[in-house]
Amino acid sequence: MMNFLELAQTRRSLRTYKDTPVEKEKLDYVLEAARLAPSWKNMQCWRFIVVEEAAGKAALADSMGELNPGRKALTGAPIVIVLCAVPKESEIWEGKDYMMLDAGLAMEHLVLAATEQGLGTCWQGLFTEEKVREALQIPEDVRVVAMTPLGYAAEERRPRPRKAIEEIAFRGKWGKK
Repeated sequence: MMNFLELAQTRRSLRTYKDTPVEKEKLDYVLEAARLAPSWKNMQCWRFIVVEEAAGKAALADSMGELNPGRKALTGAPIVIVLCAVPKESEIWEGKDYMMLDAGLAMEHLVLAATEQGLGTCWQGLFTEEKVREALQIPEDVRVVAMTPLGYAAEERRPRPRKAIEEIAFRGKWGKK
């Protein structure tokens, strides 16, 4: 079993998937991991829609526009998971929208759990929300935050460069190394 750093180092954004179905146990596992994510005041504003039908995946791909390379990932994967958030189940405090943070934490739990299970994902955020809302009959008072294909990788991806720790972590004050 991988430790956390190995898991984080292994995770990649994948854009091509095998047509192998995802086992129910693995799908349930990644959804459970997302359910356990922390949230503002434990309000758990997130909701997930699991889309497996070709027509639903095609409608999601259409919401992305013709030039978006993420379209192929959505239609090629056996599953697409759409992340939604209920604004009234979160808050904005001092200008910080905790709904988006909470939803992001839940999606990251899902993505890392998928990696642990040998599955690939690719966080997608460039889409027309109204088109997704219409395709999946999502109520007007719910926000569509992101979506990800879920499936077995049909490609190998190399690690992408990361900034050095000295560039992103400071000691005591901004800019202090």
